Amino acid sequence: MANDTSLIGGFFGLIWKVVRTIYRVVATLMLLAVIAVAWFSLRGAAPVTVDDNVALILAPTGELVEQIDADPGQRFVEELSGEAPSQSELSKLIDALDAAAKDDRITLAVLKLDGLSGAGLAQMDELRAAMKAFQATGKKIVAWSPWYDQIQYYAAAQADEIVLDPYGTVSVQGFGVYQNYFAEALDKLGVDVHVFRVGEYKSAVEPFTRNSMSDPAREANRAWLGDLWTAYGRGIAQSRDIDPSAAELYTAQLREGLGANGGDAAAYARDHELVTSLETLSEFRQRMAKIVGFDDDIGSFRQIYYLDYLGAMHREHLARAAGHDKAKVAVVVVQGEIVDGPGQVGQAGGDVVSDMLDEARRDPDVAAVVLRVNSPGGSVWAAEQIRREVQHLRADGKPVVASMSTLAASGGYWVSMDADQIWAHETTITGSIGVFGMIPTLDRSLAKLGIHTDGVGTTDLAGAFRIDRPLSPEVGAIVQLGIEKIYRDFISGVSEGRELPLDKVDEIARGRVWSGHEGKRLGLVDHIGGLQQAADAAAELAGLAPDAYRLDWRAQQRGFAVELLSQFGGGARILAMREFSAMLPAPLQQTERRAQQLLSAFNDPQGAYAYCFCSVAGARQD
Repeated sequence: MANDTSLIGGFFGLIWKVVRTIYRVVATLMLLAVIAVAWFSLRGAAPVTVDDNVALILAPTGELVEQIDADPGQRFVEELSGEAPSQSELSKLIDALDAAAKDDRITLAVLKLDGLSGAGLAQMDELRAAMKAFQATGKKIVAWSPWYDQIQYYAAAQADEIVLDPYGTVSVQGFGVYQNYFAEALDKLGVDVHVFRVGEYKSAVEPFTRNSMSDPAREANRAWLGDLWTAYGRGIAQSRDIDPSAAELYTAQLREGLGANGGDAAAYARDHELVTSLETLSEFRQRMAKIVGFDDDIGSFRQIYYLDYLGAMHREHLARAAGHDKAKVAVVVVQGEIVDGPGQVGQAGGDVVSDMLDEARRDPDVAAVVLRVNSPGGSVWAAEQIRREVQHLRADGKPVVASMSTLAASGGYWVSMDADQIWAHETTITGSIGVFGMIPTLDRSLAKLGIHTDGVGTTDLAGAFRIDRPLSPEVGAIVQLGIEKIYRDFISGVSEGRELPLDKVDEIARGRVWSGHEGKRLGLVDHIGGLQQAADAAAELAGLAPDAYRLDWRAQQRGFAVELLSQFGGGARILAMREFSAMLPAPLQQTERRAQQLLSAFNDPQGAYAYCFCSVAGARQD
């Protein structure tokens, strides 16, 4: 009887556990549904309309990107909590300026960049060009900020007025390339890093094999950094109508200038003509209100945020353009490290990008494609997948034009080399045509712990690539031969695609990084210009007039369920990573973030990479 009672109790206990589990699952799903409905309800608020005589507010936040690719969970948390977006699209700023230039309701534009945490010099060149076109209609752009870092100031310099808070600073420091080198640390840990590369300038592997920058890398870096610094100074001087050496002198004389102004950095910037005037935000608002009027509801001058403006314009265009659709020029973005497979947020997955190119090829409404590249490269296999789809598009009669943004180097150049045309900015970082492979072995590390590896195999190659065994010279020679073959393929592809002699390509390749200005001179780049010029060129190659097409931005599509679940999972992951990073000393936090990026990026199935460690201190905030 006792056993029967125990069995019955166990049975009902199991039933209760199942019921409780189902209840929890259902409750969780209902909670997710309620939150989702609430979120989308909030997003579906009354649409904004454009009033007469208002200022267009250009205030991007976070990192400036070619296409939004932030973690969906992070975006959800940002929207729910009212945080500023962690990414802003460059094309949205340009579209807003282009539309406002022809809109009589927009009286002027106000540029506020202190929320912008990351951008590239070439991206700012593109924004400056749109600002200049806006100003050409007779409308003014006024910039205000509590401070300007170097990249923010480059864009602000194009404004008609640059206003700085009296307690603010203009931080112009020059450009540099600095990174950590780990050879000594790896040796102490007993880690042997076996490197295989072609090209004395292919310095991406140096942090793992050296304790300092090599002379060839130092030579190449000085050259392209000098090109960017010259372009920076020239751009500021032309916009501000001041001496071309103003940026150089401002940096060189900072100590003396601050001393003469009693440590007042804002006054020093004003005296050096880098800013027009010094005003608090309250004073600035009052002055703008004299132009466009005051809005009591917001306690500031009458204004419309650029994303709200674009939403209103889109609705107006839909109403006007019904039944008058245009041919498409598809824009496919290669942004971040190029990786095998679908990739993570912030990466260009070879599978995803090649699929988008294939879809554009099969879409009868797509006449041409712009491949927008902002990438340091990565997996050779993934880059080759993308390149093949570019070839397929051209074989089917659809032109492809590559548009290089801030960075299109190494694998970023690999995916571009077969395009009909390559467009870049003078300040684009490109080239780095080289290949490397890297195999770490931990046998010495394990030996220090008393761990040893032994065994037998049917051939000398069995187990030869285990990281807990030393790498034999025979295996090293095999890997090197494979890397050299890939390098030959790379320069042969460049030679054919850009119609350059093979020996000349080898001479300018070898892993060396070039500015877009030098890339144009050397034949690696066909034209200097931005995305719009590249799109017009693609349309022209397809036989379309400049006003007979529209840009069709392609993006990876996700289902609602996947999107919703990833929002919550992603949000938790973001918060966990933030907590971990916060525990590290401040100098190590940036290194930790970079290490996370690289660990996820190095996934080529054959271990071969076309990658460029060429982010610029001062030109792009990491």
